[in-house]
Amino acid sequence: MNYRYLPMTEQDKKGMLETIGVHSIDELFSNIPEEVRFKGSLKLKAPLAEHELMKEFTRLAGLNKDLKANVSFLGAGIYDHYIPVIVDHVISRSEFYTAYTPYQPEISQGELQAIFEFQTMICELTGMDVANSSMYDGGTALAEAAALSAGQTNRNKVLISKAVHPEYRTVLETYARGQHLEVIEIDIENGKTDLADLKNKMSEDVACFIVQYPNFFGQIEALKEIEEIIHANKAMFVVSSNPLALGLLTPPGEFGADIVIGDVQVFGIPAQFGGPHCGYFAVTKKLMRKVPGRLIGQTVDEDGKRGFVLTLQAREQHIRREKATSNICSNQALNALAAAVAMTALGKKGLKEMALQNVAKAQYAKKKLEEAGFNSPYTGSFFNEFVIDCGKSVKEINENLLQKGIIGGYDLGNDYAELSGHMLVAVTELRTKEEIDLFAREMEGYHA
Repeated sequence: MNYRYLPMTEQDKKGMLETIGVHSIDELFSNIPEEVRFKGSLKLKAPLAEHELMKEFTRLAGLNKDLKANVSFLGAGIYDHYIPVIVDHVISRSEFYTAYTPYQPEISQGELQAIFEFQTMICELTGMDVANSSMYDGGTALAEAAALSAGQTNRNKVLISKAVHPEYRTVLETYARGQHLEVIEIDIENGKTDLADLKNKMSEDVACFIVQYPNFFGQIEALKEIEEIIHANKAMFVVSSNPLALGLLTPPGEFGADIVIGDVQVFGIPAQFGGPHCGYFAVTKKLMRKVPGRLIGQTVDEDGKRGFVLTLQAREQHIRREKATSNICSNQALNALAAAVAMTALGKKGLKEMALQNVAKAQYAKKKLEEAGFNSPYTGSFFNEFVIDCGKSVKEINENLLQKGIIGGYDLGNDYAELSGHMLVAVTELRTKEEIDLFAREMEGYHA
């Protein structure tokens, strides 16, 4: 009998040992000194019957604080958005669910077309000329943008605003060590990039400046003024952008951005323990041969019928290693498909309406929290996130809120010492007036 889903049998073990020419497991590991071998049994629970194991997993799953049983005001890069039912239906189809990557274009036309449509919609949202099929997430897309900029300009300094997501900046630091790049952070003024500090730190060896739009605090950065400073020094202008916000805001491409990157978790990808996600990477036409990952192109076959192909590959798996511009060695095709289906289901009008609701509901929540006695240190325009000064431990507040079925905002003291006691509140289109009012009432009890 073949045990397809169970560990190997004793007969299987015996057959493998005979094949490699040893008589026992001990003989197989005879080269490992006795003094470093583990003696005894691992401290593991006894095995359970299948029904008992399912019961245990159900119990453990019940310990999670999910977004179905709790009202969430937590954002900071992962958001609770509406996901059309059709998304799960489409991505669960076997031709998409099992199609890891389209290496054989002649039999992967559905997968290739889906990715092509994803690229097209990203270009429309960002105002850029070319977009790739997908990156791991927004953080790696940002780091790849810095690497591309350094290679394109032959410069080794990367400037990045402190108002960019802290985790994205950490990923950049990791990439920079391997690329021998110097990362310099630009200070914040009133929740946005300090343009005076940016001007002071610009120099002839700066490859690019990276800004987030809307930024980590939800504030809308002044891209027009920033672009003038960057391009006056012949550096590259990189914008990390929430694609949902681009349903309402002027796209970075219209401000002269060279590279626009971000994360499409906001479209059809649930908040699931921090991943998996799907990043996007869009550039101007002059940079299209330097884009990491895959690009899908549209063409016609010998009979004149429309078809899709892999094109302009920048990674070492497809071209000579010395010509490769990236070592991104996979893609997030299934999540890119989810995002494409979500954007298609929403349509242009629906996406704009969704973005408008984020703004309106966040404005309402800010007003209710101000009435409850909480002030924001920042006065600029914002999208669906804003900062409030709690005047006390945010961790303590969030622990109490969780007992009431509310997931509170992000504790900014985790990443910004000067913002200890400040909370980053996210309000999406899914939050109702009743939920926002409840949050404000519960918060009122914690006002210092």
